Amino acid sequence: MTTDFKKGIEVLEPIYIDHLEHNAWFSQLPSMFKEFIVSHAVQQHFAKEQAIFRSGNSFNGIYAVLEGAVRLGYIDIEGKESVAAIVEPIMWFGEISLVDAQPRSHNAITTQKSLILHIPSAAIKNLLQQYPLFWYHIAQLTSQKLRFAFLELIAIQTQSLTQRLAQRLLFILNGYGNHLMIETNTIHLSQEQLAQMLTCSRQTVNQELQDLEKQSILRLSFRKIEIFDLGKLHRIAHASSDF
Repeated sequence: MTTDFKKGIEVLEPIYIDHLEHNAWFSQLPSMFKEFIVSHAVQQHFAKEQAIFRSGNSFNGIYAVLEGAVRLGYIDIEGKESVAAIVEPIMWFGEISLVDAQPRSHNAITTQKSLILHIPSAAIKNLLQQYPLFWYHIAQLTSQKLRFAFLELIAIQTQSLTQRLAQRLLFILNGYGNHLMIETNTIHLSQEQLAQMLTCSRQTVNQELQDLEKQSILRLSFRKIEIFDLGKLHRIAHASSDF
């Protein structure tokens, strides 16, 4: 399978170098590794619903969202899509195939016109050969995702849907650990996509969201959720379950 790239590769602009410092992983890298990424990374433009890579593709590098958003998921043989996460600025993705040397496990498709940072595989592999210490930082990036995956698995077994919904909204606002702090109170995704993440129906998610809206915790609009009370949302997510 081939990756659907749009023509047009550009050197990383200075403004985006500054934005990278708001990413938790990049901000703690030693200076030499930051400089390597900045000097070897390129920015690529993708149209809405364009594939950055697809399940089964070979590893071709690591990515970060600079502008726009990317949907990570999988389409089964019946054509039904399962959404694992929506990746927004500044979030990294695509490193798992570097670690296990296996083909891509999922699709990465833009949900809107997007600007994506790309560190080509050859550059990363050369860096790792010269400085094996960088594997430690790759492990940090991967374990960050594993931590949130385990938290979600635990939540499925121990929490109510209301708690899981609140937790997932907080995860999204925090960029699944990518952000140094929550920078926006707005989540751009459809209720159908949110339902897929929580493995329930859209109708069920809609009812749960409406209940939160009645409590003035959030406001619903088309493909958008605005969070008004992070404190209440956090308390719901971490409340004791009565099981």
